[in-house]
Amino acid sequence: MVLVKMREIAEAFLGQTIKNAVVTVPAYFNDSQRQATKDAGSIAGLNVLRIINEPTAVAIAYGLDKKGSRSGEKNVLIFDLGGGTFDVSLLTIEEGIFEVKATAGDTHLGGEDVDNRLVNHFVSEFKRKNKKDISSHARALRRLRTAYERAKRTLSSTSQTTIEIDSLYEGIDFYSTITRARFEELNKEAVGRRGRRRKKME
Repeated sequence: MVLVKMREIAEAFLGQTIKNAVVTVPAYFNDSQRQATKDAGSIAGLNVLRIINEPTAVAIAYGLDKKGSRSGEKNVLIFDLGGGTFDVSLLTIEEGIFEVKATAGDTHLGGEDVDNRLVNHFVSEFKRKNKKDISSHARALRRLRTAYERAKRTLSSTSQTTIEIDSLYEGIDFYSTITRARFEELNKEAVGRRGRRRKKME
């Protein structure tokens, strides 16, 4: 169970027993889903103090209720690109009170989709250069995905990076360069879908 594991990880890190927790849920969860999550927390041995919306947790984590000198109501747009889903939420914050005004999402768009799109790009490049198809070779794909993950992280802070894998398939080395601009271009469709979600909320 996820909450049991999270509790164990937190206790190991802090070196003390954890009894109380605030648990986050997607903003679109209904009352029965929220209650089921609270029950899961109890089963995990936690006293669930509160269930809060994920976008609210993001706003609190970034101190958005305290940032800036502007008083009165603030509108905040939260983008949440998870592993398998993408959510956009509009919050209002006033005097420490957070209210989710609108939420929209795509349960078929996430970081995994971005990763798969890029891995497929490199599979196609390998095929074009070497006339070999590695799309059904599990070991080659695993090595390519690992190298891509490193490259993706590097692109967060630089404009270009390389992928180098010795003997990727049948003794053939793979070398490729990717720029941040090319990365963004390959993910234009996903970015477009995010834009449509934002438009839907307007």
